[in-house]
Amino acid sequence: MSSAELLSADAVQQIIHQGLPAAAESGLVVEQITPGGARLRQRFEARQTRPGGTLSGPTMMALADAAMYAAILGNLGRIEMAVTQSLNINFLARPQPRDLIAECDILRMGRRSVVLQVMIYSDGDSQPVAQATGNYALPMSS
Repeated sequence: MSSAELLSADAVQQIIHQGLPAAAESGLVVEQITPGGARLRQRFEARQTRPGGTLSGPTMMALADAAMYAAILGNLGRIEMAVTQSLNINFLARPQPRDLIAECDILRMGRRSVVLQVMIYSDGDSQPVAQATGNYALPMSS
């Protein structure tokens, strides 16, 4: 897909929110779709914190997975049946109690699967708080 054929951030967000209403309720925002990637924001909510005042691991894992899905939708179109095959996350630093930013890059796109990487930051920080890699299975075309 060329950059002229990319889905807009708003279109990708609408697809995600329609397919998974909990994503809309959680404050997930698709900010940008780029050739080969996506940028998402997870709005901070106090209910995402764990003891000690840091954001929970499941919050960051969900954001990483959503960023991968958004990058695929934005670059390949409405492939809503693309599914997570694997997800590995490394927690690098304690996130601040504010919005999280996920920047996703497609590392390799094949006919049946996509390999992606996501860097997660506390909004306004230059050092990542988490790094994730994952594989997505693409549905077989008829």
